[in-house]
Amino acid sequence: MSSSVRIVPLGGLGEIGMNCMAIDAQGSIVVVDCGVMFPDRSLGIDVIHPDFSYLLARRKELSAIVLTHGHEDHIGAVPYLLREINVPVYGPRYALSLVKERLVEHRLDGKVDLIPTKPRQRFALGGIEVEPVRVTHSIADATALVFRTPAGVLVHTGDFKMDPDPTDEEPFDTERFSQIGDEGVRMLLSDSTNADVPGSSGSESEVFTTLARVITAAKARVVVSMFASNVHRLRAIFAAAQTTGRHVCMLGRSMQTHTRIAMEAGYLKDMSALLIHPDLAQTVARDKLLVIATGTQGEPAAALARLAARSHHQLALEPGDTVVLSSRIIPGNEVSVARIISNFERQGVNLVDHHSEPRIHVSGHATQSEQTRMLDLVRPQGFVPIHGTFHHLAAHARLARAAGISDTSVVENGAIVEFDNATTTIKGSTQVGRINVDEGEPIPDIVIHDRTLLAEYGIAFVVVLIDETGRLLGDPEVFTRGVIHEEDDLELIDHARDAVAEALENHDTPLLRLQDSEIREVAKRALRKFILRRTKRRPITHALVLRLE
Repeated sequence: MSSSVRIVPLGGLGEIGMNCMAIDAQGSIVVVDCGVMFPDRSLGIDVIHPDFSYLLARRKELSAIVLTHGHEDHIGAVPYLLREINVPVYGPRYALSLVKERLVEHRLDGKVDLIPTKPRQRFALGGIEVEPVRVTHSIADATALVFRTPAGVLVHTGDFKMDPDPTDEEPFDTERFSQIGDEGVRMLLSDSTNADVPGSSGSESEVFTTLARVITAAKARVVVSMFASNVHRLRAIFAAAQTTGRHVCMLGRSMQTHTRIAMEAGYLKDMSALLIHPDLAQTVARDKLLVIATGTQGEPAAALARLAARSHHQLALEPGDTVVLSSRIIPGNEVSVARIISNFERQGVNLVDHHSEPRIHVSGHATQSEQTRMLDLVRPQGFVPIHGTFHHLAAHARLARAAGISDTSVVENGAIVEFDNATTTIKGSTQVGRINVDEGEPIPDIVIHDRTLLAEYGIAFVVVLIDETGRLLGDPEVFTRGVIHEEDDLELIDHARDAVAEALENHDTPLLRLQDSEIREVAKRALRKFILRRTKRRPITHALVLRLE
């Protein structure tokens, strides 16, 4: 049996999100995390998950999925893989609670073995021994994973930061990482998300203090928008509500779900006595209401955007209310968030964000000093940066080389990285990609292509009526959507009909001798050519042929 180990990133390298890594040792494959990403354009896509072709071709070798923590970009695709291959899922208790919710949605509840892991407690998977190690992150119960393999020790950090004062009293396990470094680490895979950010990421305890001060000083309603999964911050908000005598209203399904699971799992005290139903929010005195809302990235359908647009059916804000943006803006969402901020300011709402209060949010990812500290603790022989765009991966690689790790490889999704106890090589690549999902089902790429064209260029239809002798029965009918406004340009539609009719009547072959498919093609080509000449647009074009006796 080979003593080499292969690592194959299926998602998360060369992009932000959709993290998924296959580790292959002695013919046994372990999948580390299995996440989704969210679309950056509105084409009816709910989520995007990795292409699992590499795993499906080796289904007999797949022994388990092991999770580092419970963020959607690490667990959201678990049900989609389990639909194809039923294997046990190992992970921190909080992550598994969230996975169970997803399995219920996909009708897989009770059909999958969910096995809780604990920091420093090892377990075996085929020819690999796995040990979770506690890290701090912007979600409860996060761990790194240490794999003891035939080629040596492999450390996968998962997402991490080094919070010096975590609010859940579960500190980053510096001692254990140092001990593993003493043991000797052959390969380190480490989170690169903030590889271009100098300094320290800051502590959640600072956010705790800042939120408490802002909420206490507010004279009317307070709305805090944050990532629903950040239980540390939920804890701070509930503590401030208790101190100021405010009721808490949760707006947004994900916020309600995370709060319920956190209470059930013991990561958040039972705060049911403080909670009120959203239908009652408008009836509570303004200085006695604290709202926690989803929609930190400006999502149009989320609670925050609807509050900003005054379209939320359960609550309307008033001048003097306060909105706190306790989150970072993910690149690409700046315009959407700016629009929301402007809408709140038009209402006379007070805005608190990282500009006015720098510690209203801190990142959950290690910055350069923390990444360097991880390298110093683990002291790996080899290094592969993970989780980030190519820019982030390259920046992290420079840190590693500066720390003296010459065996550093920057790779992206699909690369097959093989290492033994001495050397690291790239053994080609495998098929990877993105699977778009709508209402739980995959959408073929051609459908996404058509939706893109429809959004950009619109659609045009032509209906051709023909009698049994092959004669046109009147002018063809032309309809468009997203091309022109037909009522404003009746002349253009008339000319389009004439162009199609002329093309059919002047065709080299009489219509009587043409198949319907051939007539459709002539009509489509004529309509497409006419619209391009007159409007410079290239809509999707369709034709329908009706034969009447």
